[in-house]
Parts: sequence; structure tokens; C-alpha cells
Amino acid sequence: MIYHKIYTSAAAIPESWDGLALGDTLLQRPYLKALEAAAPQNISLYFVGIFKNEILVGLAVIQRVELYLKDMFRDHKVSCFKTLLKDLISKVLKGNVLVVGNLTHTGQHGMHFNTKQLSHSEFYTALFKAIAKLKLQIAEVHRKTIRIVMLKDFFQNDGLLHPDFFQKEALHKVSVQPNMVMPIRGDWHTPAAYVAAMTKKYRTRYKRAKKKLNGITCQDMDLNAIKTHTKRLHHLYLNVSNTATFNTFILPEHHFYMYKLHLKDAFKVFGYYLKGELVGFFTLIGNGKTLETYFLGYATAHQHTNQLYLNMLYDMAAYAIEHGFSSVVYARTAMEIKSSVGAQAEPMQLYMKHTNRVLNGILKYVFKFMNPQKEWQERHPFG
Repeated sequence: MIYHKIYTSAAAIPESWDGLALGDTLLQRPYLKALEAAAPQNISLYFVGIFKNEILVGLAVIQRVELYLKDMFRDHKVSCFKTLLKDLISKVLKGNVLVVGNLTHTGQHGMHFNTKQLSHSEFYTALFKAIAKLKLQIAEVHRKTIRIVMLKDFFQNDGLLHPDFFQKEALHKVSVQPNMVMPIRGDWHTPAAYVAAMTKKYRTRYKRAKKKLNGITCQDMDLNAIKTHTKRLHHLYLNVSNTATFNTFILPEHHFYMYKLHLKDAFKVFGYYLKGELVGFFTLIGNGKTLETYFLGYATAHQHTNQLYLNMLYDMAAYAIEHGFSSVVYARTAMEIKSSVGAQAEPMQLYMKHTNRVLNGILKYVFKFMNPQKEWQERHPFG
């Protein structure tokens, strides 16, 4: 007998959950408790356990996202036409969205199941029964209607894919910006070996970037340092986040502190200081042999002058090499500059549908319009 349970708190998740999600730190309870404690204001979490003969054999993380105009579009000066277009688009996208996965993190960190105990069809049938029940539950408790269901993020040959089922459920396949991933070569035993592997042009670029730091130092921030600089970290994060023309959430001020509190050494915050002032930071999550890059921020005045962003990318690579990781997930956006440090584009896709039949017919095109394929030149730093 296959059945599901819906949990509204990470504390209620059974202990067997971690054993099933062993291969992904971002699906395990310590991380989910951190996410729950520091979730954006417009995101609520639900956890689905799928059982067979009383044994947990499948799991999923589902987020209810309250998506409204002020969340989607940041304050940028635009023409009246673009404002009107945004209003029209928001009529399709805004409202309550159910996301199977983690909207705050790039990659497939939303579901897992024991393939020896469940087939793909059995897993997704049980999952969509849970989604249907959750939609009713949200309507009864919160008086909210779910407008869109989304499953994110799949690599092109992801073992979790089940195209026939997705088609039966009228889910649209939508390509999104690629995930930028850098494999760590076996002979990169030190950051110096990584730099030495670059062509002359990129070694020169590396040295120039380091020189431009001009006295800025990078330090590992402990829990107390993060607490002391909570407001400053959030301000620096917003400097970067607010440059996006389209977004779905804003991290709360205490987000990085709560992550450090729950994840301890698995979560790292590195701060950049100039004469005692915090002018930038980046964050990392250790996920087995994979180093996941997370959010970052910087003072705009130091971004170009000191090449802070590029130096952060180099420092992320150095940390991965020094601590024995096999790859660095640099995530989406800024593909060209990430490729210049060695990251390679891994195409990704998501599946989604609108609960309104008419709007579902145009959803794919609206989403594509909001997420246009960007032209960029791939760099090859190692020749």
C-alpha cells in the first residue's frame, strides 16, 4: 500500500527522512530546519513523505509562494508601456504558487525516492495526490487558491524525469538559465595549481584581480561576527538582489545568522573587509563532495574598483580545492564571468502548469518572456 503524509513543520519529519535523503544535504532535516527558520516572508514550507508498507520510500519539499507585483518587479525606472506589460504579466503569474523544490536555491533539491521500492509512476502519482490534498488544505485554512504548480530544477538527463507523466498532467516544459558548474581536476591539489592550469591570458587576469583588492582582506565569519554584522550583510545582499528586474522573494534580515546557527560548519560566510568595514561577502554550503555557492553581496562602490565579484568567484574555487570538494556549483546568472573562472554551463529545465485552463495555454510563453535566453560568450580559461 502506497500513501503519503504531509508535514507542516521540519520538526515533525520522521528520523528516517535523513537516511533516505543521504545524498543531499539540502534535503536533510538540519538544512530544512534552517530554511524553515529563515524563509522569506512570502514562502511557507510543507514536507511530503511517501510510504510503502509503513516504510518511508519517497520524499518531497514543497513551498507555497505568495507571489505579488511588489515581489516580482523591483523598483526600476521603466516606461509606461513596460509598466502596463508588467501589470498584464502579473495577472498570469501572481497569486499562490506551489513549488516542488527550493526556490531559494538553484538545482534539484526538492524530491527523492527509493527506486528499488517505487517506480517513477508510483512516486509521481503519490506526489500529485499530495499536491491535490495540499491545494484543498490551503484553500480551507488560508482561503488561498493555488494558481500555478511548478517542479524545479532538472538537468537534461536527470534520473527523476518522467516526461510521460508530466505530459499527462499538462505540465509545460520550460528551459531556464543553465547551472554553472566547475569540476575540480584531480591534479589541482592547491589553488596555485588551479591558477597554473590557466592560459597566460587568464593567469594575468587572475593576478590583476587580486592586485585590485588593494588591502581588502577575506575572513571566515563565525556565528558572533555574523550576528554583529547582520544588518550590514542584509544591506549588501540587497545591493545585489535589487538589481534583478524580476525576482520572487527577499531573504529576511536574520537569514544568514539562522543558517549558520543550524548548519554550523556546513555553512560558511566569508566577509571582505577594508579598514575594518565590511564591504562584501559570499556564502557557501557543503553538500557532500559538492560545494554549493549561495547568496552574496557587496558595496557597489567597491564592485568594479576592486573587482570584488570576480575575486569572490576565485576564492570560492580556492576553498573547494583546499577542502577536497569535487565540484563547485556556481548556480545561475552571470554565465560569462563564471565561465571565465572555469565553470561550465549545464542546461536546466522546469515543469509548470496554471490551474486555469486558458491561462495555462499562455503560461509557457509568459514565463519565457520573463526569462529570456541570454546571449553570452563562453570562456575557456584552461585552453
